Amino acid sequence: MTKPLDPEMFDPVCPTGLMPIRVGDKWAGMIVQCLEGGPRRFSELRIPLRTVTPKVLTQSLRSLERDGFVVRTVRAGPARYVQYELTSLGRSLLELLDSVHAWAELHMEEVIEAREAASRSDRAG
Repeated sequence: MTKPLDPEMFDPVCPTGLMPIRVGDKWAGMIVQCLEGGPRRFSELRIPLRTVTPKVLTQSLRSLERDGFVVRTVRAGPARYVQYELTSLGRSLLELLDSVHAWAELHMEEVIEAREAASRSDRAG
């Protein structure tokens, strides 16, 4: 049994949506991080990714599956359920995501300042 995902895994104050470097869509990197500890059911992923709509989470999971990063497995039986797991290709992203995370910790303020300056410029223009 895998350890439950931390509901606070992604700090709501952290501007993850502002990340200029992404693998896949806006949520893909976070999904990959959620799957690092082993297979997860959709409902488990919804805990730390609570701000993602079910529709968008489904679309992101399908994209990750299509690109070979995630495998979707349907468990048959009376308690039928679906789980998602990283493939070896998906696991190869973990080191990259760790590097991007470290980069973001060093430079996110600069990115935010640049975006705010561009936004002010757009309003003034």
